[in-house]
Amino acid sequence: MTQYSTLAIHAGPGPDEATGALLTPIHQSTTFKQDGIGQDREFTYSRTGNPTVSALEERLGALENALPATAYATGMAATTTLFLSVLRAGDRVVVSDVVYGGTVRVLQQVLHSFGVEAEFVDTADLNQLADALRKPTRLLFLETPANPTLKLTDIEGAAKLAKAAGALVAVDNTFLTSALQQPLDLGADLVVYSTTKYIEGHNSTVGGALLTRDEELNERIRFVKGTAGTTQAPWESWLTLRGLKTLPLRLEKHSQNALHVAEYLEKHAQVAQVYYPYLPSFPQYELAQRQQSSGGGIVSFELNGGLEAGKQFLSGLKLFTLAENLGAVESLVTHPATMTHASVPVEQRRAAGIRDGLIRLSVGLEGEEDLIADLDWALKCVLGGVLS
Repeated sequence: MTQYSTLAIHAGPGPDEATGALLTPIHQSTTFKQDGIGQDREFTYSRTGNPTVSALEERLGALENALPATAYATGMAATTTLFLSVLRAGDRVVVSDVVYGGTVRVLQQVLHSFGVEAEFVDTADLNQLADALRKPTRLLFLETPANPTLKLTDIEGAAKLAKAAGALVAVDNTFLTSALQQPLDLGADLVVYSTTKYIEGHNSTVGGALLTRDEELNERIRFVKGTAGTTQAPWESWLTLRGLKTLPLRLEKHSQNALHVAEYLEKHAQVAQVYYPYLPSFPQYELAQRQQSSGGGIVSFELNGGLEAGKQFLSGLKLFTLAENLGAVESLVTHPATMTHASVPVEQRRAAGIRDGLIRLSVGLEGEEDLIADLDWALKCVLGGVLS
């Protein structure tokens, strides 16, 4: 069986047959010449298909032993296309209580007006999930690890419950990617990605992807994608293809750095709580060991002193950049309550553990000692109330 790192570099089309170019060409064309009426070639119009986009879709599919993926303009375009493909008025969706804020927005503020009901449930508790699935459910939407608390859901256990209830299972696998977690192997029907994050990995573009092994479902999704026009453009696909080649190597280093950062923070007196699945103190450590091959690059934590301490800490950072993204080579820091999850109703946000003092780190590929030195200085700013 071909190794993952080899597929990340070579899966899909090889060198360009026309020129021998090693990298997939950027087919920056709206339309394609046809041979005659009723003699359509594979590609006709880039909204429905483009050679560069298809190359990315083939490689992403190969990495999960799935059909070729469908690639999208953004991660939310992928999520929205999934919902439009499988949901109808009157359908019900059960969703992890901790998910990306954009997922909450599209369900509560867009699809609700079309008659789609969303119930947010603590899917980490399979008993609660089983209760929720007693009502007719079309789709179970999981995010694990969850953004930003990193709470986990047992994908295999949840999928068995959903299948017994007649529901499809989709997993947002953005935080780990297929390099560290394979939801389809654990029983999921669909996998969702913001390729903006680790898959592209360089803060240079946005994108999304959906994957499945079900041909009928894949065809339906591809039809909706082309109809709604949510497809990714060639240039963004080329950038994502380039980033994908180093995904397994980058995630290995991201995970190493993140574990060291988490261990450092856990020992610091100013830190009240650290959330990282590969810390033995993490409540779901055993589950993380079972369904993930590493901890990933995200660490979340809370400071003693709450929001005010968090503001002081953020002001003291120099190497970590305050920004709304994650998964790139540069280390980033985010305050979820006022950034990624600001639009989530306050009560819902706090019930999910997203408190005002929570800080999320996307640990990059810089030197481990430099990252810890930056955190150490910022924590001293909290303790001393001084800024440089």
